Amino acid sequence: VQLQASGGGLVQAGGSLRLSCAASGRAFSTYAMAWFRQAPGKRREFVSTISSTGGTIEYADSVKGRFTISRDNAKDTVNLQMNSLKPEDTAVYYCAADKYGPSVEEWEYTFWGQGTQVTVSS
Repeated sequence: VQLQASGGGLVQAGGSLRLSCAASGRAFSTYAMAWFRQAPGKRREFVSTISSTGGTIEYADSVKGRFTISRDNAKDTVNLQMNSLKPEDTAVYYCAADKYGPSVEEWEYTFWGQGTQVTVSS
């Protein structure tokens, strides 16, 4: 599976962005998908995950109530709607795929996209 993330950009605090991750290759609908992020000088951290069918979803506490993950298996895409953005959300956001997920653990994900930069100004 190859993943291509897009939708990042510069937004003011309180604003919104919608990230998308397009998958190519076979059997996207069988993979759990996730978003992770990495801020400058920090380790990559879990943001959200969604199971292959969309029936199981998890969020990091830091984004719960503000971010929404969704997927469209007909279009091989997973999205992350980010509302009420804060400066601390500034990071490179990565999408990832796991055959056996969903999981909050970075090491469980086999396939990774290239990342998209999100910058939130105060």
